[in-house]
Amino acid sequence: MDARALEVGLRLSNVHSLKAKRSVVRHVITDLHKAFPHIGIAEVDHQDQWQRATLGLALVAQRPGMLDRVTQEITRFLDRRPDVELLSIAAAYLDPEA
Repeated sequence: MDARALEVGLRLSNVHSLKAKRSVVRHVITDLHKAFPHIGIAEVDHQDQWQRATLGLALVAQRPGMLDRVTQEITRFLDRRPDVELLSIAAAYLDPEA
């Protein structure tokens, strides 16, 4: 079994308050859960900044190579969203046995 953690940096350019930011982030997380129901997602940084968000994602797969495919699909999914700009995506492999 393979496991990976992703840290996704986003810019929300049309947001001018924390309330509006929370709404956009909530929709992004909801849409990610709909498209990828087997991943865990949480906002992990920049909670007090209007136009920045950092999401943490946890992925687990049974087969080798599957995590790469899912990571690429998540990247394309976020790139297509008009309400956010994908600034960065960093991946770290996790040891599911630990």
